[in-house]
Amino acid sequence: MREISLDNIEKYSKNYETRNLKTLQNSVQKNGINNATFNTKASTLDQHIYSLDIKTGKVSNQKQSGRCWMFAALNNFRHKLNKDFNILDFELSQTYTFFWDKLEKSNYFLENIIKTKDEDIDSRIVRFLLTTPQQDGGQWDMLVSIIKKYGIVPKYVMPDVFHSTSSVKLNSLLNKKLRQAAVKLRKLNENKASLEELVKEKELILDEIYSFLAVSLGEPPKSFDFEFEDKDGKFVRDANITPKEFYDKYVGIDLDDYVSIINAPTKDKPYYNTFTVSYLGNVISGRDVKYLNVPMDVLKKLAISQLQDGYTVWFGCDVGQSSDRVLGLMDLDIFDINNSYNINFDLTKEEALDYCDSLMTHAMVLSGVNLVDGVANRWKVENSWGEEPGKKGYFLMTDAWMDRYTYQVVINKKYLTEEMKKSLEKEPIVLKPWDPMGSLAFMK
Repeated sequence: MREISLDNIEKYSKNYETRNLKTLQNSVQKNGINNATFNTKASTLDQHIYSLDIKTGKVSNQKQSGRCWMFAALNNFRHKLNKDFNILDFELSQTYTFFWDKLEKSNYFLENIIKTKDEDIDSRIVRFLLTTPQQDGGQWDMLVSIIKKYGIVPKYVMPDVFHSTSSVKLNSLLNKKLRQAAVKLRKLNENKASLEELVKEKELILDEIYSFLAVSLGEPPKSFDFEFEDKDGKFVRDANITPKEFYDKYVGIDLDDYVSIINAPTKDKPYYNTFTVSYLGNVISGRDVKYLNVPMDVLKKLAISQLQDGYTVWFGCDVGQSSDRVLGLMDLDIFDINNSYNINFDLTKEEALDYCDSLMTHAMVLSGVNLVDGVANRWKVENSWGEEPGKKGYFLMTDAWMDRYTYQVVINKKYLTEEMKKSLEKEPIVLKPWDPMGSLAFMK
């Protein structure tokens, strides 16, 4: 092991003096890196105008919670519902799916604690499970599992409450309870308890968690009256409908028609193969997380095809990279950091995945694209951070940014080539729990 010598420090200091960075130093210390390196020229080129623009209405707001993946999916559903039934800015309940996801993730964690009961407490997999027993984030296939089991409801039936919009304390207590449960289950196992006894204890724990969630979020309705007035003033009532009946009747999208397409250009993930991630999920016996990995140009062509038919696209990306949250710009050139500091910070997409510099952090909706001779140069993004950021909540993503930081889209299988459909039938390669493709969309 080699220390930094004082001679090295002296050399570093002299080199710093020769780089003429004093003006930048003053600006950064006064205004911060992003403000000091903001590229005005790049921002003026980012015009919120698109040759293909699906009008989707008012942007929703997930507030201080990591429910972006739910918002993105439910936004796709409400776009169809608003169009089919001539409704204005109708919204579906994210609190309803949030409740069931929390309960199902709790069961998923406890089942995995039982599964790993004979592993050492300091084994990597047990430490992985205990680090975050559950969280707000999720994946498309996880929401599919929730909807198939529980359906959905309008937002007015189960509206946002304090801890669905500000989930830090709820998560803290729920994770404490789940770690306490892990202690109980592992001690029971150490004392030679049977599997039947462990499952019985698990059921008692889940009973308490259900009550905790019901107090914190409200208890989900078993049925409700669906009432709305369309844009022409026509009133409609559908009485005593269940959440599953509501989904089937008013949304009616066959979720089995949609698949997750990813771009992960790393050597361990050859293109046109399918992948899944061990210990990633929420509903036991639900839909497994499954990805088809394709080149980026193929991923974009699929997204454009779906948009051209008038359907928005759920997508996952690393939103915090090279983006301005206030202006709603996702642009590789928006901050000129390399030239300002005269230091190169760049990694390729493959390097960033392999070396833990990037992964999917946020899910949003593609609702438009600007095509020049059939080639995209910018994309319209419906976010779920309210109407203040960007253009009334809509973000602009340059095509170069999409290439670099977009990892996943959800596409109807009808847009896939025959080669891709055959690839989907392959047995998925199982990735380790800590693989970057096991990341969950959670950004607030």
